[in-house]
Amino acid sequence: MQLEKLFTMQLALDQHIEKKHGLQEEDLFNRKVLALLVEMGELANETRCFKFWSVKPPSEKQVILEEFVDGVHFILSLGIECDFHKRKFLINAAPTPLSVTDQFLLINERVLRFQMTRSETDYIALFEGYLQLAMLLGITYEEMEQAYFDKNEVNYQRQQNNY
Repeated sequence: MQLEKLFTMQLALDQHIEKKHGLQEEDLFNRKVLALLVEMGELANETRCFKFWSVKPPSEKQVILEEFVDGVHFILSLGIECDFHKRKFLINAAPTPLSVTDQFLLINERVLRFQMTRSETDYIALFEGYLQLAMLLGITYEEMEQAYFDKNEVNYQRQQNNY
């Protein structure tokens, strides 16, 4: 995965948004944490992994991929908030034996732990957990990167159109 390139793109988008909305001096960390949690909820809703009462299948893979990448945007943005984009580190996500539901719960725990500590170790654990979720959902790094590039363009267009 081209982590440096993704961080560079996210930093440019974050700076564009913050400048446009006059947020350069604001601490956006907790808002980004909440945004990530909301995006994860939207993703879980599309996977329907927790909807034991329903027989309706999950959304199409493309819809799930787009929701997944929204989370990637906020994970990168949170890393930028903590200056982790300036460091070299390895994200090494191994396959997990957890179910999709249990992986979502684990990631939620990791988001909240990272919110409290803002440590690089907890950030890496969060990122790795999210990439493990990608594996469970059948999303490859290549698909994820391309979807990120595509959504990044959409996000710029939304800013130009006063989204």
